[in-house]
Amino acid sequence: MKRLLLWALALAFCALFIRAGFWQIGRAEAKEIELAEASAVLAERRITPLALAEARPPAWVELEGEFTDAPPLRLDNQRRGARVGVQVYRGFRTVEGRKLWVDIGWRVLPGNRQLPAEPAPPTGPQLLRGLLVPPPAAGLPIGPALSPATDGGWLALRLVPTSLAAAWQPPAVASASPVPAGDPARLDTLVLRLDPALPLGYERDLDLLANTLPPEKHRGYALQWFGFAAGLLFLSLYLQFRRRP
Repeated sequence: MKRLLLWALALAFCALFIRAGFWQIGRAEAKEIELAEASAVLAERRITPLALAEARPPAWVELEGEFTDAPPLRLDNQRRGARVGVQVYRGFRTVEGRKLWVDIGWRVLPGNRQLPAEPAPPTGPQLLRGLLVPPPAAGLPIGPALSPATDGGWLALRLVPTSLAAAWQPPAVASASPVPAGDPARLDTLVLRLDPALPLGYERDLDLLANTLPPEKHRGYALQWFGFAAGLLFLSLYLQFRRRP
C-alpha cells in the first residue's frame, strides 16, 4: 500500500510538471504570434480606423483629440537595462468621444523610489499616432492592482481592465464611487503605445516584451519542467526495480 501511495504521488507530480511544461510552450507560441503580428504592423505602419483596430490589435492608428484631466497613471517595476522606473500613461479623448490611455514613456525612479512630479499633458487639439495594443502582460496577481500615489495619481502593479477603468478618476473620487466597468466610451482593454518619433513624453520604444519573458525563455523553462518529470519518473523506476541487498 505504501509503495502504491508513493507511485501515485510520483505520477501526480510528473503530470503537474508536464502540464507546467506545456503551459510554458503555450506562452512561447502566443508571444511569437504577438511579436510576428506587431512586426508586420510596424513594417507597414498603415493607418487603421479605430473601430477596426480595437477589434483586432495590434494596429497602427492615428487619433485626433485632446488629453484629459484624468490623473497620471504609472505602471511600476518597469526596467530599461539596469535602471528601474515607471511607465507613464495619460488619458486621451478622441474627437469621436472615445477614451483610452496613452503610454507617453518611461521615467527612472531614484533610489528612494520617490515618484517624480508629473507635469500636465499638452493642452489643445492633438494628433497622435502609435501602436494600439493590449496593456503589458500582468504577472502574478500579488497585492492590489492599483494604489493611490502621493501626488493624486495612480501607481499600478499591473494593468487590467478594472484598474484601467478606475484610474480615470482621482483616488479620492474613485474610492467613493468607482467607475463602472464596461463603459463603451472607454477602450479599457487597450492602450496606445505612442510613436517614439513624436516630440512629447519621455523615453519610449515599441518593444512589446521589454519587461516580460521572451519566447525562448519560456521554451527553456518548458524543457526544465519536462526534465523534472523525466527525472522523477526515472528515479521512481530505479527505486522500484533496484535489487534489495
